Amino acid sequence: MNLALLFSLPKTNSKSWGLVLTLVLSSALVWTSGAAYAQSSKPVSRPSDKSVKPKEGSVAASKSQGAKNKPVATAKRNPQKGHSVSKAKAPASAKSAKNTSATVKQVRNDRNLNPSQARPVRASFGQLAGLHATSDALDLHSSVALVVDQDTHEILYRKNDHAVLPIASLTKLMTGLVIAESNLSMDELIKITQADVDTEKGSSSRLAVGTVLSRGDLMHLSLMSSENRAANALGRTYPGGLGVFVERMNQRASSLGMKDTRYVEPTGLSSRNQSSASDLAVLVSAAYKEPMLREWSTSHGREVEVGRRTLQYNNTNRLVKNPAWDIGLQKTGYISEAGRCLVMQTQVSGRKLIMVFLDSAGKFSRLGDAERVRHWLENKPALHSGQPLARQYLPG
Repeated sequence: MNLALLFSLPKTNSKSWGLVLTLVLSSALVWTSGAAYAQSSKPVSRPSDKSVKPKEGSVAASKSQGAKNKPVATAKRNPQKGHSVSKAKAPASAKSAKNTSATVKQVRNDRNLNPSQARPVRASFGQLAGLHATSDALDLHSSVALVVDQDTHEILYRKNDHAVLPIASLTKLMTGLVIAESNLSMDELIKITQADVDTEKGSSSRLAVGTVLSRGDLMHLSLMSSENRAANALGRTYPGGLGVFVERMNQRASSLGMKDTRYVEPTGLSSRNQSSASDLAVLVSAAYKEPMLREWSTSHGREVEVGRRTLQYNNTNRLVKNPAWDIGLQKTGYISEAGRCLVMQTQVSGRKLIMVFLDSAGKFSRLGDAERVRHWLENKPALHSGQPLARQYLPG
């Protein structure tokens, strides 16, 4: 009923007015119900991208950035009901919206990573043992360090030098020493087999199964570029086989007085290959006596013919190309349990030195530690601890 008609009615008694009000309210109720039903019957149309501007930093905003970016899904699957529920329907605070944006960004970053990179980084043995908490005068990033005068056997710098840790590919220095002392032919051809494929860490190699190289080439790649299949092939083809070779590695370590050292395989991929900085200084001194180990460990690069391909290998230690350094022998190493490792024979301020750095946290920090030690020695060449290294550790 029209309200204007209501007010145009003549005055009457209370019963008449009550009847009129009842009719008015009933009509209003019927009209409201009909309108609601009509509204619900209309199809719901989504607003276009032009009519609603997405909020900056939101998931919707990331969808509208253009064809160059991949679309980001905004629906979450409900596994129980089998349908998608739009995230936009749930109210979110400013904080949760920020977290959602950060999550989307992290997901995008993870998609660009290899599966091995996406996995959490495992703490090294040195980190688990708290060795990185040890302070030192040069603020080194390696948890273990040792600098020894090669001629006088004096210790010039030390930090946790008796800690026994995994040594990664520093193992290959002993592998090379045993092969060099075996008098085996460096020209003998050796085939890479499935037995040389890494099953410890699943690392890759450019030396495919079936590749044939000389023992000398395998030695070169093992020492210079830390080629794992090359090192394993050297041990596998040793007279008596791999087991005999590993036994010989441990016997040689024992003969050098390396009491903290144990080898279980020739590559260093196993974290059970362990030693101390003091023992490794002994190994570097012994390996330095072999000319082929000096030459091959410090060469800048090598091209290797593999079938119809030519493979370029480079040194894993960039310091060998640095004119500020005079390096006579070196080896790098890395597995997550060992951190970044480096051993070198070098000359600084006219002194022949052996440097050992173990369990360095950063990719380039072991090289930075070597630079810090060199600068320190150049500024104070006569400074040392005065503590001679026991004769049983360094051969005369």
